[in-house]
Amino acid sequence: MELKTVALVITDISGYSEFVKFHKTSLLHAEEIISQLLEAVIDKADHPLTLNKLEGDAALLYAELGGAEEAGVRDVVRQVQTFFTAFRAKIQDLSDCRMKCRCDACQQILGLKLKAILHKGEVAFKKIRQFDELAGQEVILAHRLLKNTVP
Repeated sequence: MELKTVALVITDISGYSEFVKFHKTSLLHAEEIISQLLEAVIDKADHPLTLNKLEGDAALLYAELGGAEEAGVRDVVRQVQTFFTAFRAKIQDLSDCRMKCRCDACQQILGLKLKAILHKGEVAFKKIRQFDELAGQEVILAHRLLKNTVP
């Protein structure tokens, strides 16, 4: 286990809970749509930003900052900005589904939004079996910030 200073990024798809309905067609379409949106976002992550794990409709990423904190943070901010562009582009691509399918998920695609939390701090890196886990107060704080209601 070791401590490192990192930039934490959590992206979250707002509106997910309302988006998912529990009958077969809608649920399958909803999960496919969410998967494609998450892929569009994480495909834009590049070094030094690393995907740690997916958390349902969210992705936890981090970048080790080392000695070049200011440059690293600027790069992370730039990458996160591209996440929003990729998300909006994928929403537009997927909105064609609304014309072909009348299920709840396909009809509500345009209601989905992307939220991103960026936070810098010291975190513990630990390995549990084959999984790399990030832990500590800064990780907890980033997750709490995700729960805010700022538009």
